Amino acid sequence: MTKLNAVGVFCGSRNGNDPKYINAITKFGEILGEEHIELIYGAGHTGMMGAVAKGALSKGGIVTGVINSLLQSLEKQSFDLTNLRVYPSLHERKDVMFQTADAFVGFPGGIGTLDEIFEVVTLKQINEINKPIILCNINGFWNPFKEIIDGLIRCGYADEKHRNLVTYVNTPEEILPAICKELAE
Repeated sequence: MTKLNAVGVFCGSRNGNDPKYINAITKFGEILGEEHIELIYGAGHTGMMGAVAKGALSKGGIVTGVINSLLQSLEKQSFDLTNLRVYPSLHERKDVMFQTADAFVGFPGGIGTLDEIFEVVTLKQINEINKPIILCNINGFWNPFKEIIDGLIRCGYADEKHRNLVTYVNTPEEILPAICKELAE
């Protein structure tokens, strides 16, 4: 089995309308810190991003923020990360995240989060990466994503096997076991 050293997390820079989202991602950050698994994320200090980082740091975790220079100029850094990596473009930022994480987890977020999820799923589909992708489906947040994939399959634009590119869980406590199960296969 591959050792799980680092997890890339994609999520929003906003809190969202449901406090369950913030509570869940904070808990996941705490789990990463307790398990000594590095958090790799978009370096944001607000919303879901800030919550996962603060959760990991509160338990002594290693937190690596990966950001592009434009976003960094717009962000107010309100707490210290273990590592901060700044790249010229969003594409380079994502490439670094895709290369350095052993697995990826999607939490609720906006258009940027969707972009990251779709790109990593595409990379897995074409076998450029073979890493677990887990979507934390709090209150059914990722159900529309499932429906899109089902629609692509129904209309002949994707194969049945593409449903298996992503694993859905409902709680932060289910994420690491799901990752470890996939890494063991």
